This record gives sequence, C-alpha cells and structure tokens, in this order.
Amino acid sequence: MDEAYYVSFRVGDLEIGLDPHGHHKGMTGPVAYWQVNDIRKSLQLLLDADAQVQQEVQDVGGGKLIASVKDADGNITGLLQSP
Repeated sequence: MDEAYYVSFRVGDLEIGLDPHGHHKGMTGPVAYWQVNDIRKSLQLLLDADAQVQQEVQDVGGGKLIASVKDADGNITGLLQSP
C-alpha cells in the first residue's frame, strides 16, 4: 500500500507500516501493534495498569481499529483489532 497518509509492506503475516505524519502524533520511533480481539477491553486493561492514552481507538479503514498507549517509562505500545 502506498498512499500519502500511510505506506505498508507485507511479508507473509508480518506487516510493516510507515506513517509519514507520525511525529505529529507523538511517535518518535517504531511502534509495535499487538493484535487483540477486543481493543476497547485491552485498552482499558492497559489504562488500569497506569498507561496513558497516546491515541484513542480509531478506525483506519475497512473496520480495522488501532489505538496506542504510553507506559510510565515512555514506551509506546499499539493495539490492533482486525474486522
């Protein structure tokens, strides 16, 4: 996929995505997105463990949902729920 808002490369089950506007969203390095079955429940579990929302749940197309949090050490972790 090669669009102005996102570029991705897929090798087997691995997808590597590049967001050219990532710095404007607070991304200062790579973000790993973990596949989850219920993104809202998973996000709440991370918030209950003192993480802070970096990006609220967002539909990025076709029903695919993403969100991200920052932990106490400043590490960003992403969540991904496929449709």
